[in-house]
Amino acid sequence: MSPVLADVLQVTALIVALALVHRPLGDYMAAVFSSGKHLRVEKWIYRAVGANPDTEMRWPAYLRGVLAFSAVSVLFLYLILRIQDDLPGSLGFAAITPDQAFNTAASFTSNTNWQSYSGESSMGHVAQTAGLAVQNFVSAAVGIAVAVALARGFARSRTGELGNFWADLVRGVVRILIPISVVAAIVLVATGAVQNFAGINEITTVTGQTQSISPGAVASQEAIKDLGTNGGGYFNANSSHPFENPNGFSNLLTIFLLLVIPFSLPRTFGKMVGSVKQGYAIVGAMVAIWFVGVVLVTWLEYAHPGTASQLAGGAMEGKEQRFGEGASSLFAVSTTMTSTGSVNSFHDSYSGLSGGVLLLGMMLGEIAPGGVGSGLYGMLIMAIIAVFIAGLMVGRTPEYLGKKIGTRQVKYAACYILITPALVLIGTAIAMATGNGESSMTNVGAHGFSEVLYAYTSASNNNGSAFAGFGANTEFHNTALGLCMLLGRFLPMVFVLALAGSLAEQKPVPATAGTLQTEKPLFTGLLVGAIMIITGLTFFPALALGPLAEGLAA
Repeated sequence: MSPVLADVLQVTALIVALALVHRPLGDYMAAVFSSGKHLRVEKWIYRAVGANPDTEMRWPAYLRGVLAFSAVSVLFLYLILRIQDDLPGSLGFAAITPDQAFNTAASFTSNTNWQSYSGESSMGHVAQTAGLAVQNFVSAAVGIAVAVALARGFARSRTGELGNFWADLVRGVVRILIPISVVAAIVLVATGAVQNFAGINEITTVTGQTQSISPGAVASQEAIKDLGTNGGGYFNANSSHPFENPNGFSNLLTIFLLLVIPFSLPRTFGKMVGSVKQGYAIVGAMVAIWFVGVVLVTWLEYAHPGTASQLAGGAMEGKEQRFGEGASSLFAVSTTMTSTGSVNSFHDSYSGLSGGVLLLGMMLGEIAPGGVGSGLYGMLIMAIIAVFIAGLMVGRTPEYLGKKIGTRQVKYAACYILITPALVLIGTAIAMATGNGESSMTNVGAHGFSEVLYAYTSASNNNGSAFAGFGANTEFHNTALGLCMLLGRFLPMVFVLALAGSLAEQKPVPATAGTLQTEKPLFTGLLVGAIMIITGLTFFPALALGPLAEGLAA
């Protein structure tokens, strides 16, 4: 079988699998967040935290719950990392330094999972499981909760109530993330992923050298790192490490896991607003952008210029022989167009134009399909912008799902889409102007600039992947990237929840002959066009200095 045919079959199998679970999983999640009943274990959790799950919250109260819980999570994880050497199961590793502990705590709490450390030589069992793995679950659940609150804003009328944050958080963890992760972890163990709490093994290699092999609860963390679009690997090599990702089947399974919830949430949205066709329009835009990205990166990597690349059948530098060009490109696009950030190849080795596509996937706001929860609410913000643009063209007050999109709603949406570009561009500019960016580059010229731009794009958009050559473990970058991760995660949520509250207060307006049909393919095309134009106008100058300059010079 030719490599190209194998790649086509792999993508086809992935799309079929995602299509098969889209409806049942989407409907199940809609039922979870619409149910009035609480499981016994959930009631125990509510008592432990002192929350009343039946109390409805307006958007300021919902936001306070999100921020308070996340702030406690940052402090809790920071404390674990700072006292790691005093905890059982530390494997002899020292406590994490203050700047790196702050960066890591901000990273995992914000669902970014940016890592400026090597996990196998820095983190013990308690830090990995009680610290990082716990945040993998709850940070993903926070994103789902905010997306569900926005869906309720569209579905409800004449009330500012958006549900209960604590109920949404707990249900997301208990009823969705844990059950799927348990099954996925068992399958990963069956494929060869490691799962134990043994000590470090010292082995002698065939050349007589000594090598330390770190074990751990790898399969269970691998499952939630991808399912929750987290991305933080147990090992520095992440999903290119055979202990995390043993073979082609496990590779395809992890790609499926990182896409399954983001691609199913539009169905949940459609069910909650009473029109599944609206969900199909949203997921159609997501699929279109993701699929074009996969085709572009795969083609560019196969066609990489150079005698060595052509003899190897493509640009194989930085890629695992187990996966090849197709599986590596599919993983790279999927992880950058979600907020996952896990990698099975090193993006620093991709061609200039391929790296540009991966950067663009994050710069879009990671909405195709985006992170767990964040992808859906990011796409709905862009849908509001698209509706507003359509209203300007026809001279009519825009409406979306029976809600008028007025000045207040457009201001919230505009603030949302301006936050991450400001963090990316200002952060990159400060790093370059102060010399901290240049000193951390492994490469020079356009590719070196792309390393810095990629780092701040990844952090601000809560992705977590990196151009591996970038030296991020400095006090400046640990602090600056940590701030970008926190602001990039929680500032947008402020405007999402404010928007949800303003929509829930409205009285629905009846559809007329002049109402834009937002469930039609025409609107999906308008939505994709608006996304690409807004992103292009914002980031094209920066892309021109980095990946475009490198690619055109090749």
